[in-house]
Amino acid sequence: MARTINEDEYAVKRNQILDVAQRLIYTCGYEQMSIQDILDELNISKGAFYHYFDSKPALLDALISRIGSEGEQLLYPILDDAHLNAIGKLQVYFDTVGRWKTAQKTYLMALTRVLYSDDNVLYRTKMVAAMSARFIPRLAAVISEGVNEGLLHNAHPDQAASIALSMILALGDTLALWLLQPGARDDDLQYFETTVAAYTDAIERVLGAAGGSIQLMDTTAIREWVQVKTGAPPSGAPPSPAANRPGRDAGVP
Repeated sequence: MARTINEDEYAVKRNQILDVAQRLIYTCGYEQMSIQDILDELNISKGAFYHYFDSKPALLDALISRIGSEGEQLLYPILDDAHLNAIGKLQVYFDTVGRWKTAQKTYLMALTRVLYSDDNVLYRTKMVAAMSARFIPRLAAVISEGVNEGLLHNAHPDQAASIALSMILALGDTLALWLLQPGARDDDLQYFETTVAAYTDAIERVLGAAGGSIQLMDTTAIREWVQVKTGAPPSGAPPSPAANRPGRDAGVP
């Protein structure tokens, strides 16, 4: 008679499979990873694997969903904070994401090299789609609050949320590809600052926010990321603290 697995055991084993899949994606890429790689890592049978996931795409969907849930735990309390107005929520959101990423920039830089490889195009595309589906409605609600408060001026909150998030993601793509370029240039710091400033201005305009009311990234964070690319602190930059690798990635834009 087959052994009955309770809900706790099921969740533990399912997360073990997801943990191994995530690590393999980051080391060899989603396209190169096989189900057999996971079986060998965990020393389980195909039957045991298919008890939790019916296919490799289903495994990917579950991994994306888990990452998104972790991002929600980090960011939703900010967007739901009744003590903050809309601009305050947006600023705390950007500050929290910025600190999270900067604190573990060494790990995230290594991860960026993997995520932007050809073997992870599908993984990255699905992660962005899932992230957008989760965050656009919450961002639209904050924009609506801002309109009611007279702090934001936009007649189409849902569309504005979609456009703003696409800009945030585009900024991430632009800076990631720049970070992956080999070597350092004299204008690296200026490029980073100008790029962030341009996207900040564009997002403020889309939301109908007053100029200078939102800061996507502060000067300290910008200098630390430039240091990652150049390998040396830019002129006047403070030494970078050691980065801490998280157990998993939060799905944050």
